[in-house]
Amino acid sequence: MTTYVQVVVNVPAVSGIFDYAIPETLAGQIGVGQLVVVPFGNKTVQGMVFRFIDQPSVPVIKEILDFVDPLPVLTQAQIALAESMAASTMDSLASIVGLFLPIGVGQEADVLYQVINEGRWSAKDNQWSVVQRRLLELLTERGSLRGRQIDAHFRKVEWRNSANALVRRGVLSAKSVLPPPRVRSKTVRVALLAVPPDEAEAAMPDLGSKQTLARRQSALRFLIRQPEPVNVSWVYAESGCNLADLYELEERGLIRLFESEIFRDPLANAGRQPVGQAAMPAAQLTPEQSVALQKIIAAFSSTDVQSPFLLKGVTGSGKTEVYLRAAEEIVGRGKQVIILVPEIALTPQTVRRFVSRFPGQVGIVHSKLSEGERYDTWRRARTGALKIIIGARSALFSPLPNVGLVVVDECHDSSYYQSEPPFYHAVTAAQQYARFAGAVCVLGSATPSVTQRHQAHVGEMTQLDLPHRVTGSGLPPVQIVDMRDELKAGHRGIFSRTLLKELESTLSRGEQAILFLNRRGTATYVFCRDCGHVLRCPNCDTPLTLHVETKERLLCHQCGYERLRPKTCPQCGSKQIREYGLGSEKVEAEVNMLFPKARTLRWDWETTREKDAHEVILTHFANHQADVLIGTQMLAKGLDLPLVTLVGIVLSDVGLFLPDPFAGERVFQVLTQVAGRAGRSERGGKVVLQTFDPSSQVIQSTARHDVDGFYEYELEQRRLLGYPPFTRLARLEYRDQDPALAEKEAQKVAAKLRELLKADRWKLVSMIGPVPAFFAKVGGIHRWQIVLRDPDPISLLKEHNVQSWLKGWRVEVDPISLL
Repeated sequence: MTTYVQVVVNVPAVSGIFDYAIPETLAGQIGVGQLVVVPFGNKTVQGMVFRFIDQPSVPVIKEILDFVDPLPVLTQAQIALAESMAASTMDSLASIVGLFLPIGVGQEADVLYQVINEGRWSAKDNQWSVVQRRLLELLTERGSLRGRQIDAHFRKVEWRNSANALVRRGVLSAKSVLPPPRVRSKTVRVALLAVPPDEAEAAMPDLGSKQTLARRQSALRFLIRQPEPVNVSWVYAESGCNLADLYELEERGLIRLFESEIFRDPLANAGRQPVGQAAMPAAQLTPEQSVALQKIIAAFSSTDVQSPFLLKGVTGSGKTEVYLRAAEEIVGRGKQVIILVPEIALTPQTVRRFVSRFPGQVGIVHSKLSEGERYDTWRRARTGALKIIIGARSALFSPLPNVGLVVVDECHDSSYYQSEPPFYHAVTAAQQYARFAGAVCVLGSATPSVTQRHQAHVGEMTQLDLPHRVTGSGLPPVQIVDMRDELKAGHRGIFSRTLLKELESTLSRGEQAILFLNRRGTATYVFCRDCGHVLRCPNCDTPLTLHVETKERLLCHQCGYERLRPKTCPQCGSKQIREYGLGSEKVEAEVNMLFPKARTLRWDWETTREKDAHEVILTHFANHQADVLIGTQMLAKGLDLPLVTLVGIVLSDVGLFLPDPFAGERVFQVLTQVAGRAGRSERGGKVVLQTFDPSSQVIQSTARHDVDGFYEYELEQRRLLGYPPFTRLARLEYRDQDPALAEKEAQKVAAKLRELLKADRWKLVSMIGPVPAFFAKVGGIHRWQIVLRDPDPISLLKEHNVQSWLKGWRVEVDPISLL
């Protein structure tokens, strides 16, 4: 009897699932969640078995060709999560399934091009176009190549039309192929003693000539002491022998040489030195921590579906210790744990604390790992060899077989949202996953989002409070400095007189300071003082930022465009080119000028592009190898630095007045989190907050550490304006290189939507737009958007065939920004 399955095919433009038959040759070898090779149209593609079915939905059914991996790549809970995410985000199921596979495992079909009868064609023939000539030269020189390999040689050149013309003329052949996975397991050559030790000792006198005897004896004695296979490089290092010596010992039957699989472990070289308080032993829990932990542990034993916990704790209240104790409990029950942190910047501290409690059981997942490291961590997670996975949002998709606890630390952070297709929010996905896996979900933050707080208020989450710091010290006092008064007093420096005084005092006591500025670079923009011309990015139309770390270069922080600073104005030819504003580089230079003996470190995107750069900078600062840490939003993460007694917020108003309903909340969260870096030990601390708008609700709430007051204020503003959590948003965005075409398409779809707004079901829907996005041009692409507000925008967009109008549009449900 033929067995049928549904397969999600890895074809980006396809959104459905398709029926296939399992051939007799593969009977019993194909299961749900397995990666397979299937025919699709005239291509051979990769797919994932989604479920078994009794009967196919089409009369003509194709058979699965082979499987890629004998083990499933997705668990049943992950399959349920993928289906739920596809439905709730309106992304294709194939694109969501792709999130679960490590880079290099999932492969898309490609086309293999080859020259037919090479000697017959000459690339120099005048009948060919320039691109066709280059193609023929490349394929003649390199042999057959896949399309994505040719892409690497033809960057930003449209070559496929030329290739297809050559195929039609019989010059090239084109065949659909499925490349093998890019990553595979890694092996090393190892050596192992093959005889009893006494027999090896007896063979010692007769192992070679005078030149080789000592080396071979040393190698054999080393292997006698090793009970397990040893990497041959260790044998070389210990004995001074070479591969020829080992071949001779193998020929004599004394040792075995063979390949052994090894795991590429990014934690293998993790040092034992603590970062901040990372290596501290388990502390005595406060009464508040104990209450929170007991409620979480009680949920582990409950048979009912648990609502998520919202662990709302002030900075320094010991949320991580609660996570650690909960993880100990769940691992003791034979289950696994996922710990999400918002960015790689947080990972070193969190990993060290977990590694010290769970040696050999922790895996790490983030984008800075090599493909091999991510693949091996994924494989170890799949077999259950790792008990705890820690990482950024992609760590959520690790295939642990029996997840019992999912923790999302700093759950308010915007980096949990993937702002490129497929769009999804890892915090929402974590709650869904915990429900499908029968696990407990804990969201932790000192500044939960307004929506998260509201969900707890209406009973969709259970809120647990940690209102006090574990050290017993209170939150640091915040002093607001009105920079308008500084200007009136004739003080025009970056730092106010108050901040300068506090910085000098902190350094004199041998303590550390953090200076926060939410901007990179040296100057916000560069302009001509004669004609007022501002130097802008040609791709994005945004002002270029001056960086002077290595050379005077202008950078676009949107698309990466770079140019040297001009000596004259390109508009009027004047030499009066000046810069305005400040960035992290300029703040660092000012500190070095004012306090030449102070050791400074800068922590921003520029200084952390290399692998492990975050950990290096953080370790240096935590070990007091620097006195002042200057940085951007990375400093707002949950860092625990006991010697920091001063936090200076150089300019708190950045981002406060953007035309986005979530702007105030974002600024409040980042300022409150940065302020929380001070005074986390018995030394105490202080925050100096510089602003040009001291009366702002955001600034006042930050100064009072008034999280609850800000929540009440912001909630009422959202109620009045009709924004989440009182409604949901769907953001429709159209992009085109031609601004007129982008506007035309936006107006066309908007006109259709306005007609629907007259229907009864749509009368409660409000529409904003069409309008250009705030960042109207990015990377040479013009952006127009329409925003729909409705309690259920997903069902709305599925009605009246609306999705068919939106081909080529980007659809974001519950976006975190409207910019």
